[in-house]
Amino acid sequence: MRIDKLLANMGYGSRKDVKKLLRSGKVTVNGESVKDGKFQVDPVKDTVLALGEEVHYKEFVYFIMNKPPGFISATEDIQEQTVIDLLDPEDVIFQPFPVGRLDKDTEGLLILTNDGQTAHQLLSPQKEVPKTYFAVINSTVTEEDRKVFEKGVTLNDGYQTKPANLEIIKSGIYSDVEITITEGKFHQVKRMFEAVGKKVLYLKRLSMGPIMLDETLEAGEYREMTEEEIQQIHSYVSSKTEHR
Repeated sequence: MRIDKLLANMGYGSRKDVKKLLRSGKVTVNGESVKDGKFQVDPVKDTVLALGEEVHYKEFVYFIMNKPPGFISATEDIQEQTVIDLLDPEDVIFQPFPVGRLDKDTEGLLILTNDGQTAHQLLSPQKEVPKTYFAVINSTVTEEDRKVFEKGVTLNDGYQTKPANLEIIKSGIYSDVEITITEGKFHQVKRMFEAVGKKVLYLKRLSMGPIMLDETLEAGEYREMTEEEIQQIHSYVSSKTEHR
């Protein structure tokens, strides 16, 4: 990899900024000053210092966020705040994006990464990656509702959803449920309950594939995935490919 590309990717400024930094003589590779932006480095094996600090290269980043209400799942928007606005500047430089969407008023697990291939696999309809949500419903959820969801629900546009698992935690004037779906149609959970004459009052995503929401994260907080979690994702999507 070219040294100027490495430095730009790691947030040391524009190409012009990096060129100026290199000319200043404040960049070294394995102890030797490097001023030529075309100089090739191995980000894994070589020791690169810029302004006296070691440059730790990361090609891909993976974050777990507890998305708060009021933010949209997008990288930019003219009118609304996005989940990217919740990231620290040193993480924004990697240009992560949300894997799938949560509605503006929906909370919970949101995965962000700049690994396009893995994101595509997690979102591919053929993979049928399960997503589990906790929901508060405005009326009594019944065993009959559970059976309807188990077979698939016909939405208001005529689309027949794939079977969903509906677990009734508490049934009453307001009902608490957990629902697991394997697809991601627009406002799907809300529309599924509308199809049986009910309304979702609160919605929070708890898991996506093998990744669970970190309950220690306050709304709006996020953290990097552990190596174990990253491996879980890669193993999961690989196994889905192998068993197609």
